[in-house]
Amino acid sequence: MTVLQIIFLLAAAITLGSAVMVVSSRRMMHVALWLVLTLFGVAILFALLEIRFFVVVQVLIYIGAIAILIIFAVMLTRHSLEDVGPHFNRGWWIAILACFATFSGLVAVLSSWSKFQTIIRTIPAGGEDILSLGKAFIDPAGYVIPFEVASVLLLAALIGAIFVASERKEGKR
Repeated sequence: MTVLQIIFLLAAAITLGSAVMVVSSRRMMHVALWLVLTLFGVAILFALLEIRFFVVVQVLIYIGAIAILIIFAVMLTRHSLEDVGPHFNRGWWIAILACFATFSGLVAVLSSWSKFQTIIRTIPAGGEDILSLGKAFIDPAGYVIPFEVASVLLLAALIGAIFVASERKEGKR
């Protein structure tokens, strides 16, 4: 086993373990911190694939911005930071069956696809084409509309966080 394979297995195990902790922790602050570890594990996996741009985006945007925004939102709401409700509902087994059925369907469809098991022989030098991506973000025929919609969505989320965090005054709302 090579060193890269060992690093991959460790990063994958840490990512999967922390992802499980995200959905099973009771305290919201712990959930946010486990999410940061999960996103960092994904950044390590991108680094192993030598996709430098995605590593930087993962660290700066997802860990540096989104996760910190979630932590601030949790801290600003001033509500109970611990989940006191039940973790399982009565129909949990239906959700597990649906997950297994979806996974089995995806495996069946992808395994019948001829290019599913294609091995990439070489990774192009330089990784990804950043110039083309940048031009696609500002080109009206490219990604400018989804990019702007995402910015409006983030602005709406920020306004919603401010609304939730503001204290309710008697008679005002």
